[in-house]
Amino acid sequence: MIRISPKFSGLRILLRSAVMLGMITAPLVVSADKSPDDIDGTTQVTAEGFIQLVDSVPDLIVIDSRIPGDRKQGYVEGSVSLPDVETNCQTLAQNIPNKKSAALFYCNGVKCGRSAKAVKIALSCGYNNVYWFRGGFEEWLAKGYPYLQE
Repeated sequence: MIRISPKFSGLRILLRSAVMLGMITAPLVVSADKSPDDIDGTTQVTAEGFIQLVDSVPDLIVIDSRIPGDRKQGYVEGSVSLPDVETNCQTLAQNIPNKKSAALFYCNGVKCGRSAKAVKIALSCGYNNVYWFRGGFEEWLAKGYPYLQE
């Protein structure tokens, strides 16, 4: 039996509908100037990898590392707002109590360094099941995936 986390149930329905209707577009290719190409100790995922994680890891914790002004433009359903400037071992523990829990971090995209900074902090705090969506919200939007707005 597959257990669907309530925080992502709407996202799953919208994504499956978008795939069936052919609304999913080609990947966005953007050059990086602020985020590194990779971060040791993390598993980097694309938007499709993010969706696979949502489907396969029911207790996935998604951290939106952007500042509140960016989040007002939209965010992925089920994500928790924890800006990089507020990320430390204590705030991570409040949102990810088990250091072995799967946690995915994202920000605006490859030109945004916020999620990279937050991921490095998480690793230094001992979290060891860390995923990084480097393409971030920019890739999410470019592919036409659903999002929420405040």
